[in-house]
Amino acid sequence: MKIAVPDLISNSYFPAAAAVELGMFKEEGLDMSLELIFPVDRALEMLRDGDINFVGGSAHSTPHAFPEWRGGKLLASLAQGMYWFLILRTDLGATKGDVNAIKGLRIGAAPLVDLGLKQLLFESGIDEVRDNIRVAPVPGVVPGKVVNFGLMAAKALEDGTIDGFWANGMGAEVAIRRGVGTLVLDARRGDGPPSAFNYTMPALITSDAMIESDPDACAAAVRAIVKTHKALKDDIGLATKVGRKLFPEEAANLIADIIARDLPFYDASISSEFVIGMNQFQKAVGLVSETVSYEQVVATQFSEYWA
Repeated sequence: MKIAVPDLISNSYFPAAAAVELGMFKEEGLDMSLELIFPVDRALEMLRDGDINFVGGSAHSTPHAFPEWRGGKLLASLAQGMYWFLILRTDLGATKGDVNAIKGLRIGAAPLVDLGLKQLLFESGIDEVRDNIRVAPVPGVVPGKVVNFGLMAAKALEDGTIDGFWANGMGAEVAIRRGVGTLVLDARRGDGPPSAFNYTMPALITSDAMIESDPDACAAAVRAIVKTHKALKDDIGLATKVGRKLFPEEAANLIADIIARDLPFYDASISSEFVIGMNQFQKAVGLVSETVSYEQVVATQFSEYWA
């Protein structure tokens, strides 16, 4: 079996990668391999087409390949809350929480990921056109190629080809520690409109076809993620162990600190409040046109394994 993530050298989907590397899927009877497929829309298309079995990706993106949530489901949360950061050039002197600091700037963001920033700005009273904000892919990032987006965004910021980026915690941490970036927005921890927390979450996603053909494997995958959450909470050193297998040295040395900050959000449950908030966000940005029910979004038959 195969599980894909759209960003590997990252904290975003780390529980999925760690479940492979720590043998949690294997303990649950699944011979699971890990693939990096960027961007998330491509990973979801491959899930829809049956080329992979699971995606560890952004929950809100699912309708890209499964319109109006027909044919795709969330199995579990990898972590709670929208998990991207707005980082701006250090020399701009921006302060944390100052969303207005983005005006007039070039911001790098990945496809579908960018929608979270755009809606956050809209709800904060900022107009992209009026305020001359350019949100676009990071220069040099080509869809379909193997890309670790956060690290590429940090490098682009350091090189001066963008003024800021909206990306994962690894990219944010690298930029900050290199002295080239300042953390301005962290929606997961209260920056921006309160609704932004529920725009999306990193989730374990699969297809209805997979659920129907192998429900036992789906249940086992959820249990593996829950085991991984617990293992990392019990021993944060495991994050470094995984990082040394998958990441370059700089990122491997940072991952335990980043995951330690994420541990309070390691809860596999998916609440009705989240689904309502995500659906409102999806309608606002045009990903769906319908109000969807909790059961349309979540494979509730596996919720017993969240605890």
